[in-house]
Amino acid sequence: MAISASEISARIVEAVMAQKLAPGSRLGEQQLAMLFDCSRTIVREALTRLAARGIVTVSARRGWFVIEPSQDEAREAFEARRVIELGLIRSTGRIDKAALRQLKAHLQREKEALKQNDVGNRSFLLGDFHVCLAECLGNTLLADTLRDFTARTTLIAMLYQSTHDAVQSCEDHVQIVAALERGDHAGAEALMAAHIGTVQSALRVQAPTDPLAQLRDALAPLQNTAAKPRRRKAAPSPDDTDSTTYLGALL
Repeated sequence: MAISASEISARIVEAVMAQKLAPGSRLGEQQLAMLFDCSRTIVREALTRLAARGIVTVSARRGWFVIEPSQDEAREAFEARRVIELGLIRSTGRIDKAALRQLKAHLQREKEALKQNDVGNRSFLLGDFHVCLAECLGNTLLADTLRDFTARTTLIAMLYQSTHDAVQSCEDHVQIVAALERGDHAGAEALMAAHIGTVQSALRVQAPTDPLAQLRDALAPLQNTAAKPRRRKAAPSPDDTDSTTYLGALL
């Protein structure tokens, strides 16, 4: 059965969330077509969809690449997640038993991935928890939106070398689900806010630098140079020196 553009885009997003595709990774149309055994038209359609979702970018001369979020884009992505996820928890009613079972099954998979030290699966599951939560709270539209934002924040964490502990992230998820099970929506909202804030604060984002600093330092005038132009010494005449000295001065 031939693969669809939707399936290709889903595989790419999964690879991003599993930290298997780094920011700036090149996505060649021909290579992807060979990998998925499909036409370049299907691949281009998948990449175009991902570009619209803010996961990849395209250059007319260089091709397709996984995005490299800027510091401003990193801040905006976390702010968007905070607004969506806190609002989702705040507006939901009591969570049903089937949804709780699904969330707890997801938490169990997270714990198993932590025990097995499966970095790729662990990274994917920790990010996918937020998508699963939105689905369990009954909003598939926001689940799709969160999938994209989670993929982008995964790239941000890779780009800015996040130090957030995966074990602590899993424990945060456990506490959020426990609060929802108790019907403590305010508590779950507070826990989610703290969780997102902790992940964001773990990023090693440097302060903005002066883009001209290196060039400015290189072209600054030297302190010990004289401002006046140097005077050229007159060549000695043949009358004052021997022929060898005279010729040497002219050379």
